[in-house]
Amino acid sequence: MTSQQSLACLAIAAGLGLGGMILSTAAAGTAGTAIEKMPADLETRFALSAAPAHIRAEATVYLLDPAKGYEVAKEGSNGVACMVSRTAWEQAEYRNDIYVPLCYDAAGVETYFKVLMDVAALRIEGLAPEALKAEIEARYGNGTYTAPEQPGLSYMVAPVLRTWMLPDMKVHTRPMPHLMFYAPNLTDKDIAANLAADVSYPFIFAEGHPAQSYMIQVVGSAESEAILTAEKDLLDKLCAYRDVLCVEER
Repeated sequence: MTSQQSLACLAIAAGLGLGGMILSTAAAGTAGTAIEKMPADLETRFALSAAPAHIRAEATVYLLDPAKGYEVAKEGSNGVACMVSRTAWEQAEYRNDIYVPLCYDAAGVETYFKVLMDVAALRIEGLAPEALKAEIEARYGNGTYTAPEQPGLSYMVAPVLRTWMLPDMKVHTRPMPHLMFYAPNLTDKDIAANLAADVSYPFIFAEGHPAQSYMIQVVGSAESEAILTAEKDLLDKLCAYRDVLCVEER
């Protein structure tokens, strides 16, 4: 599968209303659901790879302690914060092999990023997956969580992520660099998105709640290949750390 085909899978998933990058399906073969702590240096580099190179030096990095939650490991100064997300609350399912590196700007750090931190903490506290999903939805409903009050974006240009993907709706490890612009309550219809015609143009997906909707712009083939080349050493280290993080045949 080529990088562009992988990106097309992301676009199609969003267009079908299947939760954007993450699709709800049970996957066999996962050995338990306890999250493994990553080596700090590797997790830091993986998290920062979600942002363009010129942003990384001054970005804040949060690392996950599976027993405590996310903690600041590197204090930044540009308002951007990065992490490797390990739980998809909207799927009401826990796995130990999901890795989604992402970075939010200042507006996102005050809103969507906090949701991800709370999700990790609630999972650690022992909340069941279904109860966790209900709790996050309730917090959006009562105003505890809100969408950003200004435009902004989440950077997701890492060389690889591991999550559920089309076309077979199973977990895969593939490159899928893209940008997510905040678009709360927006739909494909609002921007006349036509995924069947061309996935290189923006489209919308809601990540678990309409208030947590994004306008997605995928990275082009040439840019994607450049990212993979620049991050080859990181890809090698991730693969050596866990075989589930080895990039699949493309």
